[in-house]
Amino acid sequence: MNPELRSSLDKSKAQSKEIKSFLQKNRKNKQLDSWFHQGHQEVFQTLDCLDCANCCKTTSPIFRDADIRRIAKHLRMKEAAFVEQYLRLDEDHDFVLQHSPCSFLGHDNHCSIYEHRPLACREYPHTNRKNMHQILKITEQNAQICPAVAKIIDRLMT
Repeated sequence: MNPELRSSLDKSKAQSKEIKSFLQKNRKNKQLDSWFHQGHQEVFQTLDCLDCANCCKTTSPIFRDADIRRIAKHLRMKEAAFVEQYLRLDEDHDFVLQHSPCSFLGHDNHCSIYEHRPLACREYPHTNRKNMHQILKITEQNAQICPAVAKIIDRLMT
Protein backbone atom coordinates (compact mmCIF):
# COMPACT_ATOMS: atom_id res chain seq x y z
CA MET A 1 0.00 0.00 0.00
CA ASN A 2 1.37 3.38 -0.90
CA PRO A 3 2.28 5.80 1.91
CA GLU A 4 -0.63 8.20 1.25
CA LEU A 5 -3.19 5.42 1.62
CA ARG A 6 -1.44 4.06 4.72
CA SER A 7 -1.46 7.58 6.17
CA SER A 8 -5.24 7.85 5.64
CA LEU A 9 -5.77 4.60 7.54
CA ASP A 10 -3.40 5.61 10.33
CA LYS A 11 -5.21 8.93 10.74
CA SER A 12 -8.57 7.16 10.78
CA LYS A 13 -7.38 4.73 13.46
CA ALA A 14 -6.04 7.59 15.57
CA GLN A 15 -9.39 9.40 15.28
CA SER A 16 -11.60 6.37 15.87
CA LYS A 17 -13.39 7.95 18.85
CA GLU A 18 -14.01 11.19 16.96
CA ILE A 19 -15.28 9.26 13.94
CA LYS A 20 -17.66 7.23 16.08
CA SER A 21 -18.97 10.40 17.72
CA PHE A 22 -19.35 12.20 14.37
CA LEU A 23 -21.28 9.30 12.82
CA GLN A 24 -23.53 8.90 15.87
CA LYS A 25 -24.20 12.63 15.99
CA ASN A 26 -25.20 12.66 12.31
CA ARG A 27 -27.10 9.38 12.33
CA LYS A 28 -30.47 11.08 11.81
CA ASN A 29 -29.20 13.83 9.50
CA LYS A 30 -31.26 13.77 6.31
CA GLN A 31 -28.17 14.80 4.34
CA LEU A 32 -26.14 11.74 5.41
CA ASP A 33 -26.74 9.75 2.22
CA SER A 34 -25.92 12.68 -0.06
CA TRP A 35 -22.78 13.50 1.95
CA PHE A 36 -21.49 9.95 1.60
CA HIS A 37 -22.52 9.64 -2.05
CA GLN A 38 -20.76 12.88 -2.97
CA GLY A 39 -17.66 11.86 -1.01
CA HIS A 40 -17.75 8.43 -2.69
CA GLN A 41 -17.82 10.03 -6.15
CA GLU A 42 -15.00 12.44 -5.34
CA VAL A 43 -12.69 9.93 -3.66
CA PHE A 44 -13.10 7.20 -6.25
CA GLN A 45 -12.23 9.63 -9.04
CA THR A 46 -8.69 9.67 -7.65
CA LEU A 47 -8.33 6.36 -5.82
CA ASP A 48 -7.83 2.98 -7.49
CA CYS A 49 -8.66 -0.05 -5.34
CA LEU A 50 -5.89 -1.99 -7.08
CA ASP A 51 -3.38 0.27 -5.32
CA CYS A 52 -4.56 -1.11 -2.00
CA ALA A 53 -6.78 -4.23 -1.85
CA ASN A 54 -6.58 -4.06 1.95
CA CYS A 55 -10.16 -5.31 2.20
CA CYS A 56 -9.18 -8.49 0.32
CA LYS A 57 -6.04 -8.86 2.41
CA THR A 58 -7.60 -8.44 5.85
CA THR A 59 -11.33 -9.24 5.86
CA SER A 60 -13.84 -11.62 4.36
CA PRO A 61 -17.10 -10.91 2.63
CA ILE A 62 -20.20 -12.86 3.49
CA PHE A 63 -20.93 -15.48 0.84
CA ARG A 64 -24.66 -15.85 0.16
CA ASP A 65 -26.04 -19.04 -1.37
CA ALA A 66 -26.28 -17.29 -4.76
CA ASP A 67 -22.61 -16.27 -4.51
CA ILE A 68 -21.58 -19.84 -3.69
CA ARG A 69 -23.55 -21.23 -6.64
CA ARG A 70 -22.18 -18.65 -9.07
CA ILE A 71 -18.54 -18.96 -7.99
CA ALA A 72 -18.60 -22.76 -7.76
CA LYS A 73 -20.08 -22.94 -11.27
CA HIS A 74 -17.39 -20.56 -12.56
CA LEU A 75 -14.67 -22.68 -10.94
CA ARG A 76 -16.34 -25.86 -12.23
CA MET A 77 -16.66 -27.21 -8.72
CA LYS A 78 -19.54 -28.70 -6.80
CA GLU A 79 -20.92 -26.21 -4.29
CA ALA A 80 -20.11 -28.47 -1.36
CA ALA A 81 -16.50 -28.80 -2.54
CA PHE A 82 -16.22 -25.02 -2.90
CA VAL A 83 -17.54 -24.50 0.61
CA GLU A 84 -15.23 -27.15 2.04
CA GLN A 85 -12.14 -25.79 0.29
CA TYR A 86 -12.64 -22.05 0.77
CA LEU A 87 -15.29 -21.21 3.36
CA ARG A 88 -16.26 -21.61 7.00
CA LEU A 89 -19.25 -20.61 9.11
CA ASP A 90 -18.59 -17.63 11.35
CA GLU A 91 -20.15 -16.89 14.75
CA ASP A 92 -23.23 -15.41 13.02
CA HIS A 93 -23.59 -18.59 10.92
CA ASP A 94 -22.60 -16.77 7.73
CA PHE A 95 -20.23 -18.30 5.22
CA VAL A 96 -16.93 -16.39 5.13
CA LEU A 97 -13.44 -17.17 3.87
CA GLN A 98 -11.41 -19.66 5.86
CA HIS A 99 -8.45 -17.28 5.92
CA SER A 100 -7.08 -13.95 4.77
CA PRO A 101 -5.85 -12.79 2.38
CA CYS A 102 -8.55 -13.93 -0.01
CA SER A 103 -7.55 -17.01 -1.98
CA PHE A 104 -8.69 -15.29 -5.17
CA LEU A 105 -6.48 -12.22 -4.73
CA GLY A 106 -3.46 -12.14 -7.03
CA HIS A 107 -0.04 -10.64 -6.28
CA ASP A 108 -1.02 -7.69 -8.48
CA ASN A 109 -4.17 -7.09 -6.36
CA HIS A 110 -6.43 -8.35 -9.16
CA CYS A 111 -9.27 -10.72 -8.29
CA SER A 112 -9.26 -13.98 -10.22
CA ILE A 113 -13.07 -14.28 -9.89
CA TYR A 114 -13.84 -10.57 -10.30
CA GLU A 115 -16.80 -11.02 -12.68
CA HIS A 116 -18.25 -13.66 -10.33
CA ARG A 117 -17.26 -12.16 -6.94
CA PRO A 118 -19.69 -12.10 -4.00
CA LEU A 119 -22.28 -9.36 -3.73
CA ALA A 120 -20.55 -8.06 -0.59
CA CYS A 121 -17.39 -7.48 -2.65
CA ARG A 122 -19.36 -5.78 -5.43
CA GLU A 123 -20.92 -3.35 -2.93
CA TYR A 124 -17.81 -2.68 -0.83
CA PRO A 125 -17.10 -0.21 0.76
CA HIS A 126 -20.84 0.50 0.93
CA THR A 127 -20.42 4.29 0.86
CA ASN A 128 -22.81 4.80 -2.06
CA ARG A 129 -25.76 2.94 -0.52
CA LYS A 130 -29.12 4.35 0.47
CA ASN A 131 -29.90 4.58 4.17
CA MET A 132 -26.33 5.00 5.34
CA HIS A 133 -27.70 5.48 8.86
CA GLN A 134 -28.38 1.72 8.92
CA ILE A 135 -24.74 0.75 8.35
CA LEU A 136 -22.81 3.35 10.33
CA LYS A 137 -21.20 0.70 12.58
CA ILE A 138 -19.85 -1.10 9.50
CA THR A 139 -18.80 2.22 8.00
CA GLU A 140 -16.92 3.06 11.19
CA GLN A 141 -15.10 -0.30 10.99
CA ASN A 142 -14.42 0.11 7.27
CA ALA A 143 -12.74 3.47 7.94
CA GLN A 144 -9.90 1.46 9.51
CA ILE A 145 -9.70 -1.02 6.61
CA CYS A 146 -10.40 1.02 3.49
CA PRO A 147 -8.49 4.23 2.73
CA ALA A 148 -11.41 5.41 0.59
CA VAL A 149 -13.80 5.27 3.55
CA ALA A 150 -11.18 6.95 5.74
CA LYS A 151 -10.84 9.77 3.19
CA ILE A 152 -14.61 10.16 2.79
CA ILE A 153 -15.15 10.44 6.54
CA ASP A 154 -12.17 12.79 6.90
CA ARG A 155 -13.74 15.08 4.28
CA LEU A 156 -17.07 14.98 6.08
CA MET A 157 -15.51 15.84 9.42
CA THR A 158 -13.54 18.83 8.11
